Amino acid sequence: MKIEYKVKFYINQISGKSFVLEYIYNRTLVEQRKFFKYIDFLREHKGYLDEPYSKHVVGKIRELRINVSNNYHRIFYFTFVNKNIIILHAFLKRTDKTPKKEINKALDNYQEVISNKELYE
Repeated sequence: MKIEYKVKFYINQISGKSFVLEYIYNRTLVEQRKFFKYIDFLREHKGYLDEPYSKHVVGKIRELRINVSNNYHRIFYFTFVNKNIIILHAFLKRTDKTPKKEINKALDNYQEVISNKELYE
């Protein structure tokens, strides 16, 4: 039996919300469709895409690169146990270099997932 990869969104343990899903649903319908198309493409490719679709950021964290109408969105994710792809953080990239605060947010969320791995397995 072939086990498919699954996509799960990081949920903040205090608010109970997925800020990534909120970010996506606050975009235009065209952007939302492209986000979910890329996320599904990522799942189909077992959590690994080459550039220009994805790029290594730090540690196990990679970024999914989604460009729509000169808006450069980034979604940080990593591949977790039991073939789970965990979507950690999303933001609109406005500079050439990825801001440290965005990377740190993804790292904080990553640590929270690792500390509560039973919620994501």
